[in-house]
Amino acid sequence: MVIQSDLVVISFRSIYTAALLSITAPGALREIFTTDILEFWIGAIYLVVLPLLLSLFARNALKKKSAEEVQEEREELSLGKLGLRAFMRHKIALYASAVIFVLYSAAFLAPFIAPFSPYDQQDFLVTAYQPPFSKLDALVLRQPKTLAIPIQSGSGRTIELTNSLINDLQLLKTRNEPNAIKFVNEYRIEGDSVIYLQGMRTKTIALRELAGFVKPGASGVAGGKPDFVITRTFLLGTDQYGRDILSRVIYGSKISLSIGFLVVLISVTLGTVIGVSSGYFGGWIDAVMMRIVDVLIAFPALFLILIIIATFGNSIYLIVITLSFTGWMGVARMVRSQVLSLKEQEFILAAKSLGLSDARIIFRHLAPNTLTPVIIAATLRIGSIILTEAGLSFLGLGVQPPTPSWGNIINEGRDSLLNYWWISTFPGIAILTTVVCFNLIGDGVRDALDPRMRG
Repeated sequence: MVIQSDLVVISFRSIYTAALLSITAPGALREIFTTDILEFWIGAIYLVVLPLLLSLFARNALKKKSAEEVQEEREELSLGKLGLRAFMRHKIALYASAVIFVLYSAAFLAPFIAPFSPYDQQDFLVTAYQPPFSKLDALVLRQPKTLAIPIQSGSGRTIELTNSLINDLQLLKTRNEPNAIKFVNEYRIEGDSVIYLQGMRTKTIALRELAGFVKPGASGVAGGKPDFVITRTFLLGTDQYGRDILSRVIYGSKISLSIGFLVVLISVTLGTVIGVSSGYFGGWIDAVMMRIVDVLIAFPALFLILIIIATFGNSIYLIVITLSFTGWMGVARMVRSQVLSLKEQEFILAAKSLGLSDARIIFRHLAPNTLTPVIIAATLRIGSIILTEAGLSFLGLGVQPPTPSWGNIINEGRDSLLNYWWISTFPGIAILTTVVCFNLIGDGVRDALDPRMRG
């Protein structure tokens, strides 16, 4: 990964300024704050927290390893430690975990590693349908990019902080490229003008409208390039609107991976609570909950999802809620079967005889002992959720353009797959890699936590 350090510095500076404004003038901060800046702040914080967590984890792992070597013969290892050791011996699962870690890190750091904004579609006569590793020249104009928030007039500490934050937010939105650019196929300098070609159109622009000066011997064809000419490389090519595929795949990972994680977290939590309650209390509670589970399992999940989205519209939040509330039934039945077996065990009967409350028995004794199948189901289900979200986006019922997700990127390139294969191929590879890695991790967790598989 190539981190754009200038954006990181600007992000930390804007965080500091926003923190001061929140104390001195919270109203001014609310007026200029926009949610799209949060991704830069989250990425900057992640960039600092990640090395600290990794170093702390490595230090604790070394300490535990040395302590375990001394006490290994005298103490019996817990189930968790046995499972962790077994998982660490599963090389394929470890490699898959490393790939998933890189993918999630790329999602957090997307604003700093994506070479372009995923929404840029300027000069598509030049940039559209460019193959991978294409290099295009662009003229840098003196004209600044549009400033969304005007600079405030006046004096005082609050005005200074507000204008400083506005400038930083503008730099982040423009990716620290304040000047507008114009992509060209060819250009040449004639006198005080630059003649450039965009597709079939030949245009002229005065040198005074460009940022920089002409180097001696620069002609646009041979020799050194003028200062107002920059070259941009599109590693994975561009789509029909001239948007960079690499940037859209990186930003699309935020949507796809976030939806997969949130849906599994909500559905597994809901299924565990319902399964434990149903199995522990029994009676009419068990009968009602299991009949609801039977009905929802019998009803086609995809059909139900399509009905909900068609009725209430499609948004990221609705997709998360819909997928969450249509995927908890299997976890609930699995947890219920575990609880029906566990509640007849001696330690549960002893807890009841001691007068422990139902909530304490459920959350202290029953729920922890059902985590093994739940963890296995969760790791295996994330891949299927990502596929479901990609399928909905491919059908136009998921995340809506121009917001990138792996599914709608594939959908945008399906009509031109033979001629411009890179549009759909690279997000497809990302989906394939992610789903396979999550399935390999699930297999590794299952083998590690199952005593019969550990031998």
